[in-house]
Amino acid sequence: MAEGLSVNHAAEPDLSPGPAGTPKYLRTKDHVLSIEDALGNVGRHLSRLQRERLEYEPLVPEVLQGPHEIVEQETRQAAANHEAIAKLFPQLCRSPLHLLRLVPGEHAPHAEGHRPLRIGVVLSGGQAPGGHNVITGIFDYLAKQHPGSVLIGFKDGPRGIINNDHKLLTARELEFYRNQGGFHLICSGRDKIEKPEQLKAAKQTCKELGLDGLVVIGGDDSNTNAAVLAEYFLSQDVQTCVVGVPKTIDGDLKTADVPISFGFDTASKVYSELIGNVMTDASSAKKYYHFVRLMGRAASHVTLECALQTHPQVALISEEVDTHSWSLHDIASRIADVVVARAEAGKNYGVVLVPEGLVEYVHDVSALIVELNELLAKDSADPHDLPAVAASLTPPSRAVFESLPAGFKTMLLEERDPHGNVQVSHIETEKLLIRLVEGELAARRASGRYAGKFAAIPHFFGYEGRCSLPTNFDASYCYALGHAAASLVGGRRTGVMATVSDLQLPAARWRVGGTPLVAMMCLERRKGAVKPVIRKALVDLNGPAFRAFAAVRRKWGLTDCFRSPGPIQFSGTQYADVATMTLGLEINDGDPVLLLAHGLTNY
Repeated sequence: MAEGLSVNHAAEPDLSPGPAGTPKYLRTKDHVLSIEDALGNVGRHLSRLQRERLEYEPLVPEVLQGPHEIVEQETRQAAANHEAIAKLFPQLCRSPLHLLRLVPGEHAPHAEGHRPLRIGVVLSGGQAPGGHNVITGIFDYLAKQHPGSVLIGFKDGPRGIINNDHKLLTARELEFYRNQGGFHLICSGRDKIEKPEQLKAAKQTCKELGLDGLVVIGGDDSNTNAAVLAEYFLSQDVQTCVVGVPKTIDGDLKTADVPISFGFDTASKVYSELIGNVMTDASSAKKYYHFVRLMGRAASHVTLECALQTHPQVALISEEVDTHSWSLHDIASRIADVVVARAEAGKNYGVVLVPEGLVEYVHDVSALIVELNELLAKDSADPHDLPAVAASLTPPSRAVFESLPAGFKTMLLEERDPHGNVQVSHIETEKLLIRLVEGELAARRASGRYAGKFAAIPHFFGYEGRCSLPTNFDASYCYALGHAAASLVGGRRTGVMATVSDLQLPAARWRVGGTPLVAMMCLERRKGAVKPVIRKALVDLNGPAFRAFAAVRRKWGLTDCFRSPGPIQFSGTQYADVATMTLGLEINDGDPVLLLAHGLTNY
């Protein structure tokens, strides 16, 4: 093994606790370096809080702290279209799909004992708080369970695999990314590995580097790609196992086996703080409606969680809009109803939350987007020639298209992402809704049904939440996911997603294992063709989180029940270790989900 590659190389310092009440230290054979000294120029630019977060020790489930083994549990099938999907993944589906679980064992972690492993890791898709802790979790697991192992980071996402552009991840470097936000250690990208030449290049890279495993940290599309890679590697007799890790702040990558995607906890708390601040301003100035668009491309989990945290006047849930087939006019009318009712009570202010993916669910616009996707996929219309685009549409969609402002039309025609999705973060839905509500209120004023004042301010809270310092929950959850991923590679499991569940229990008792990626799949139409994809988990309108919201939203709409959760807490309070309200409602009968058994009974 080349010098400097080992995760426990003798020349590499490791972190040991310093005296009580002092920072940890980097220790080498010759001297002791404080974190401040070791960071050098970088350290001088870190805030005090960033340095403190380097000290935080994520909690580790007990099963990962000693000898353990992987056992197969109940069988799984694809989320839908199982037979068709099994034909597309014949290697992964040669035998029944099983849920996997780590259990205490009497010997080494796996049958091959503590042999060194070579694992590659890649960050794919948008950033999410906690990604660095997944990587340090992999690294620390290897250092403890497979001494002499190598961890390789692929730069800039999947293209790093295609181009064999990588870096060796060392103990010294990783110490300064622990519990830090962002993906800047190796960076991310949105490229896909699906074309024959790309798959061949990935195969060559993994063989040249002698990888035992490749860990793909990403969302539903990225993990779909991980399944494609795993299937291809098996068909080509490549010995690299492929393991996915559930990442997305949108919260839409979850199943019965995956209770939450990492990053959702942190991002929703960042947004909730900002919304709380805006609410306080609204109730102070008493003259503005704030329309806040929040990230969440397909699902409205972020908007729902932020609503539970802050109590806005209106929170639009895309899945509800879809269920009732509401049009743009219907939505504007419903918002106007709240504005009118509040004006009658002397309240000409409030907050409206809008999920960024709303346009894909609005009855008339969603049909338009489907047609536009087909046109763009076939290159049958010039997206810059709006009249030509309109002429290519069916009459109903043409009518909707022509009713939209020119700027909004252009946004709908922007280039799709590599997975064929509309780039909804570029679509300023909140501004369109303000314009429509203004029109509706003007009509009501003209007919004597409205006499209030309406002034609106648009906001988009998106990128602010993607790279925050991860919460204690995300820090520990991600660290455990990293351990789980490395363990699955050590157990020679491929085409699976690392899972950490039973989150309603203290972290020491969390369940660790894996679930087949194929078991999360269904068939969807993408780029004009039917393809296997991991099914997105949308807001369940019959689920406990939405029902809790629906029970109180009328009261929130008419009165001022504003709630400001404030900034993320990291220490000094029980609330530092509390997960989202959504998670508590979904898996813990509405009680708070805690990292430790604090005994907290409410939020």
